[in-house]
Amino acid sequence: MANLIDIKEVRHTYQTQNGPLPVLDGLNVSVPEGGFCAVVGPSGCGKSTLTRLIAGLMKPDHGEVWLHGEPVKGPRSTVGMAFQNPVLLEWRTILQNVILPLEIVPNKLSRKEQEDRARHLLSLVGLTGFEDKRPSELSGGMRQRASLCRALVHKPEVLILDEPFGALDAFTREDLWQTMHRVKEKEPFTGVLITHDLRESIFLADQVIVLSGRPARTQYVLDVPDTGPRDLDHLYTAEAAEMLGILRHQIEIAQGRAAA
Repeated sequence: MANLIDIKEVRHTYQTQNGPLPVLDGLNVSVPEGGFCAVVGPSGCGKSTLTRLIAGLMKPDHGEVWLHGEPVKGPRSTVGMAFQNPVLLEWRTILQNVILPLEIVPNKLSRKEQEDRARHLLSLVGLTGFEDKRPSELSGGMRQRASLCRALVHKPEVLILDEPFGALDAFTREDLWQTMHRVKEKEPFTGVLITHDLRESIFLADQVIVLSGRPARTQYVLDVPDTGPRDLDHLYTAEAAEMLGILRHQIEIAQGRAAA
């Protein structure tokens, strides 16, 4: 299967008041079309910088980022993003928040078609009946579901998830993991997930990339076996325990707390 995302020998350094701060150093990442890649690593190793490069929000100092065989030179409408903070506009209803990207990005949909598209997504994530509510009337988990719908409303090829479930309680987080599987089945996309939760990475992704400490390189790649539709019980199997053990060990190496 052809790669939709190719990151080749990417290096990036931030210029700070205290001097240069190298963040990425020869990073290589490939994600096949339709794949779901999770990226884990020590705090501050450059995971969020990676998402900005893929989205075209910044350019690397060295190396290349490719989408569909074309170099990324700026923001692309084919990329959707969801963050830890949903950032919904309080003066707009949930339906209006979800439609917002369609009002910004040129498209041929009528207003009714835009609303139908938004309602379809809201139904997929369990928010039917909340279309006319304001963000303050929803729980944190419900706001994150609405944020996910907004990221998907324009049918992006690539969906970037930058720790979208990190601020939620454990029960809500696990419920949203299952929601993500349902959504991806109905709304196919190529996914890149930034997370600190190793359980989340093996539940959602088919490939987990461990970044080294800063400046980050690709330290380890774990392929998650295709076990069909996943449920939470799978996280308590011997197979899952083995994968989590491998990832924990790799994180300890990246943090300098274990031998390679």
